[in-house]
Parts: sequence; C-alpha cells; structure tokens
Amino acid sequence: MISFALRMLRHRKAGFAGAFVALLCAAALVTACGMLLETGLRGGVAPERYAGAPVIVAGDQYVRQSKESGKEKAKLLSERRWIPAALARDLARVPGVTKVVTEVTFPYAGFTAHGWESAALTPFTLAEGRAPRAADEVVVDARHAGRAVPGHRVVGVTAQALPGQDTIFFTTAEARRLAGRDGLVTAIGVWPRVGIAVKGAVAYTGDERGAIEFPGAENARVKLISLGGALGGTSLLVAILVVVGTFALSMQQRRREIALLRAVGAMPRQVRRLVGGEALLIGAVAGALGSGAGVLLGLWLRSRFVDLGAMPANLRLVVSPFPPVVAVVTTLVAAWVAARVSARRTARIRPVEALGEAAMPAAGIPPLRLVAGLLALAGGVALTIVLSGLNTEAASSPVTMLTALVWTIAVALLGPLVARAVAALPLRAPGVAGYLARKSLRAGTGRLASVIAPLTLMTAMTCTILFVQTTMGHAAQNELSAGVRADHVLGPGSAAAAARRVPGVRAVTEVLRTSVRIDLEKYAVQAVTPEGLDRTMDLGVVAGSLDGLGDASAAISRTAAERLDAGLGDRLSLVLGDGTPAEVRVVAIYARGLGFGDLTLSRGLVAGHVDDPRGAVLVSGGDREALRRTPGVTMLDGAGTAQVENPNAAVTYVAMGLIIAFCAIAVVNTLAMSTLARSRELALLRVVGTTRRQAARMLRAETLTATIVAVALGTAISLITLAAFSTGMTGSALPYVPPATYLGVIAAVTALALAATAVPGRFALGSRPADTLGARE
Repeated sequence: MISFALRMLRHRKAGFAGAFVALLCAAALVTACGMLLETGLRGGVAPERYAGAPVIVAGDQYVRQSKESGKEKAKLLSERRWIPAALARDLARVPGVTKVVTEVTFPYAGFTAHGWESAALTPFTLAEGRAPRAADEVVVDARHAGRAVPGHRVVGVTAQALPGQDTIFFTTAEARRLAGRDGLVTAIGVWPRVGIAVKGAVAYTGDERGAIEFPGAENARVKLISLGGALGGTSLLVAILVVVGTFALSMQQRRREIALLRAVGAMPRQVRRLVGGEALLIGAVAGALGSGAGVLLGLWLRSRFVDLGAMPANLRLVVSPFPPVVAVVTTLVAAWVAARVSARRTARIRPVEALGEAAMPAAGIPPLRLVAGLLALAGGVALTIVLSGLNTEAASSPVTMLTALVWTIAVALLGPLVARAVAALPLRAPGVAGYLARKSLRAGTGRLASVIAPLTLMTAMTCTILFVQTTMGHAAQNELSAGVRADHVLGPGSAAAAARRVPGVRAVTEVLRTSVRIDLEKYAVQAVTPEGLDRTMDLGVVAGSLDGLGDASAAISRTAAERLDAGLGDRLSLVLGDGTPAEVRVVAIYARGLGFGDLTLSRGLVAGHVDDPRGAVLVSGGDREALRRTPGVTMLDGAGTAQVENPNAAVTYVAMGLIIAFCAIAVVNTLAMSTLARSRELALLRVVGTTRRQAARMLRAETLTATIVAVALGTAISLITLAAFSTGMTGSALPYVPPATYLGVIAAVTALALAATAVPGRFALGSRPADTLGARE
C-alpha cells in the first residue's frame, strides 16, 4: 500500500498540498513552543558580574513549604533575599578558602550600584583614575566614561563594562549606607571552588551564579514554562482541528476516487491503509521540514521576548533534538488519525452506496459526528460555567483559550447542520451571480461547512486573544482612574519630604509595588504611607476602615478575601518579597483590587524588603509648577491619566499571534483547496453560457456568505467566552471590545477570505473550458 500511496501522491500533488501546508505549520508551532518550554525547564544564565568568583554564597531565592504528604513545595520570591554580612567571617574559616569578598547591590540613578570592595567578583579593574575613598566619590564602568553623576565626583573608570547592566561603584561604607540594609549583604564571593555548607544561605556555582545574579532570569524561566505549556497546548489543539478539517475536505474531493476503488474490489481496511499511508508520507516530510522551520521560529520568538524585556538576553535558548522529534511524532500521529477518521465512512459503506454518495453526497450527518458535536457543545457549556468562577489570571488564561476552542470544535462538527440552515434561508445576492451562488451553496453544503470552520476558528481565536487583554486593562484602568484622588503623580525616586513642604500640598502618599506569598500563592501588593491616604486614593472600601492601617495591619481586596476566606479582624501569615515572614490583621476590605492590587500594606512594613524602594508618589493639592521646580521631584502626567502597566500584554500578543497566523493559513489553505477543486464545475458553467466575470462574482458571493456566517459564529463564541472570563475576573459580564479593533478584525478576515478565493479562482477560470473538461480527473 505504501508504493500505491506514493503513486497517488505523485498524481494528486495539488490535492495533498493543503494537508502538507497544515502539517508543516503544525510541526513548526509545536517545535517553537517546545523550545520555549525546554528553555524554561533547562535554560541556563551565564554570570556576568559574578563570573570571576568560583562560588557565590547568597540567600535562598525560594520560599518553601512542607505539605502533609511530606513533600516540599517551593515558589520563587519576587525580591532578592539578603544574608548577614557576618557570614563572611564564618566562610573565611572554612578549610581551603583563600579569599572572601562581600557585596551589596542596589539601583542608583539608572545604574546598578555596588561597593568597590566587590570589584574582584567580576573582576573589574581600573583603566584610569583611582578607587573611591570618600562618600561623594564614584567609579563608573567603561561604557559611561565621561558621564557625570549628579552629586558625586567620578574619580575612576573601569576597563570593563558588563553587557547586561550599567555599573557604578561607591566606597564600601557609602554603598552599604545607600543600600539601607544594616548588617546585610547581597552575596559573598568565595575563592577557590570548595564545598561549602552554611546555615541561612546557599552556595551557587556554574550557571547557578547567573541565576542568583539575575533574579529576573528565574522569573523569566517560570514564565516560559507557563507560556510554552499554554501556547503549546493551545497550538496543538488548533493544529489538530485544522489538520482534521483539511483532511476532511481532501477526502470529500476524493470521494469518487475512493468509491471507485471500493467498486473494483478494494477492501475497507485496504482503503484505510492507503489513506493512512498517504498521511504518514505527507506527515513525515511536512514534520521534518516544519520542525526545522520551528527552530528558526523559536529563535525569532526568543529575540522578540528579549526586545520586549520578557526574558534577559543572557538566558540561553535551549536547542535540543527533543522538540523537533516531538513535533515530527505529533505530526505523524495527527495526520494518520485525521486521514483515517476522514475516510472512515467512505471506506466502510458498500461500493454501490459509495458511488452514490460520490455523485450526490448524503444529506444527513453521520450519527457519530452528531454525538461528538453535541458532546463538544456540552463541553463548551461546562467550561464556560467553570471559567465564570475563576478569578485569577493564572487559572483563567488557559481555560479561556480552551473554552473558545471547544466551542469552535462544536461548530466544526455540527457544520453541515449550520450550512444547511444557511442554504435554506430565502436570501441571495442580486443578479445572475447571486442566483448561481445560492444554487451552488444549496448543492454543496458540505463544502460550505468546510469553509465556515476555519473562518470561525480565526474569528473566535483572534477576538478572544485581543479582547481578553482589553477587558482586563479597561477594568483595571477604570478602577485606577476612579480611585486616584491625587492631583499630581511624581516619578519613582521623587523626594516625598520635599513635596510635603510645597505650599498648598494637603497630602503625599508614597506607593511601592511588590508581591507577597500566602500559602505559596502569589498576591499583588501596593505598599503606601497611611497618612492622608483618603485624600490621594479611594480603594472603594466595602467593610472596615483604612484609618487603622499600619505596619501590623492590612487592607485586602474583595476578590483576594474570597480566595483566602478572610474577613475583618482575621490575621494573615504572609511572606514578603524577600522571604521575610510577617503577620498582619485585616482592617479593611475594598472593591478596586484590579487597579490597586490584592493587598494594601504599610510602606514601613515593605520598604526594607524590596530591591528597589523607590516608587510613585501621589500628591493632593499644591501648585504644579511649584512642584516641578522642587529639587528632587520628577513630575509625571496628571493622576487622572495614570496608566495601568501590563508588561505581559505585548508578550501575549506575540505568542498568541502565532496561533492567529496559523488560523489565517488554515483559512487560505481551505479556500484555495475548495476553489481549485471546482475547476470542472466552473468550466461546465462557462460552457453553458456563464461568463468568466459572472463565475468570479459567484465565487465572491459564496465566500462572503460563508464569511458572514463564520464571523457571526466566531463573534458569538468569543462573546460567550469573554463574558465568562469577565464575570470571574472583573465581576461584570460585559467585556470591553473596542469597536475600531473589532471592525479591523472583521475587515482582515473578510479581506483574507476574498483574496484566498480570488487568486485560485483566477487560476481555475484561466484555462479554456474545453481543456479543463477534457483533462483527466
């Protein structure tokens, strides 16, 4: 059967081209997603600052908790955990240790600042000048030679500059004073490489030094695992749906051929083996080429994520054989299953029935397909109900994509019923083309169903991906705009004390953003100075009062209170960003958690436990120009126009854009296959008097009909999914859909559909009708 399959492929290249393209794109997507996932699991970060020290002793960057089962779970901290400087003396006494160097790391005026004592960790050497000796003296790296540092004298320039950070050195004493962590250091370098076990710290070697040097790299790895897994799973489901649809259309077009094989004596299992062999041959070639393209796609994704700041440049992309192998195997399995399922009915029924169906396809829908479609509908309903109860982004994001997909699968399975309902409508476009299009649609409901499916998929996925982000952003922005009462917003690091002395200023609130862990779950936090808080922000308090907010208390959003089952007066045990445990009492519950975070804590409790204690400053009252002229103050836009930052939105658009692109390819693929397969039909129409222009208009009318139906179905699927998502995440069933963006999506889908019909239609109508009818079928 394999040799027979090879001959079939040689003689039906155009018919198998669509399946080949779909499988190639599927393999590329799976490979790229697998590379992201593997990088998150195994990717290493090369050290820069710590490259010269064989061992780095630093804090454990995970918060750990033992479960009742005895297993220990660990979650990454959001801030750097500092360690006692006194550990350096203990390390110096370890046998074999010849040198110990401590260091502190903190942000300063756009630099990553350190004490000169830690220059040996890289090592940094002086190209000119000398080391700093006084509090107002600094040394800058080679990249910033000649740059002035306000309030300090540059007394030296290093011969080196790190690619991933701008470095400045103070005296050891001044660096520790500015860091504000009395008796604590960021890390300790140890020479030579020896085995070290010290209580309260962890020894890092090799690429582990890079992980402790760049805490953001560990966060990026966690995000890549989540993104790679979610994107890979969604891509795989979309790929299966597209591949099955493509093979189903291909089998429709080959119905007469398979029926003839049955009529001349081919057994059902022989037909299934033939179709399966063809699919395996196509899948093998497409999988091999697609996995190679997927490696290039993974490299491109990595560069885009680096540009967007979602992953550091020194987090190396893992390129191994595993993702391509998985992609090839997945492609082969998907192709084989799709082909066997698509040919199941034609191969199973009697030869006479098969020839009859080839001449006039059955009007009904196979019972198995009907049952599967109804089950998919039930699954869509169940997932929609589940989604409406999810109030965390980590839980709702993958379920949102899955919900839209399951609804789309239901539409694809029940497509023949939808197509017959559309064909039965007493509507048609004007003129001869409209008449022909209506007759063609009524006679070819199976073809119409095949075209509707990918168009619905593209519309539903595009709208869902785009408007999930706009719904969350709009809800958070509304809460922020309604809750900020301040007249002015000052930039990070602005001198709050100086702003308080400006005439007319009634209240100044310093705001820090960080996160905490409660039972290992992550909660977004804003830390504020409580004095005058009611004059700068309104959190929408629904219970309790913010008057009692202090270092031992907290306000909590209504959503977080529900997750934690916490009420007024309850005590919460939490872990601050750097791993420090704390206990607070709930004094207020507020409604505006999207705009202001899950918890509101006192700045005095949090400021000493974040890497960067600078934050925005909200000012109520005072003259804007007077504030602008105040030394140490940086003015931003008015508080009423303060924006909610969503750094993940761009990354999501890039990642999910691949799925949208795949859906677009599926649309082009399906429409091209459907149009080219009608060459004989179009030639016959021209023989009986239809002009080329009328035939082209007929094709456009059919495509517009399919597009209108698909856009309506895709929009409905998206709105159902988005309403459930919005209910769980924002408390409102009304998602935010910008009209201009929605119209742009519809215009893009329509233009793509028309172009995908017009180009192959021109080829199909380009030859003489007699030549087309006389050609071998």
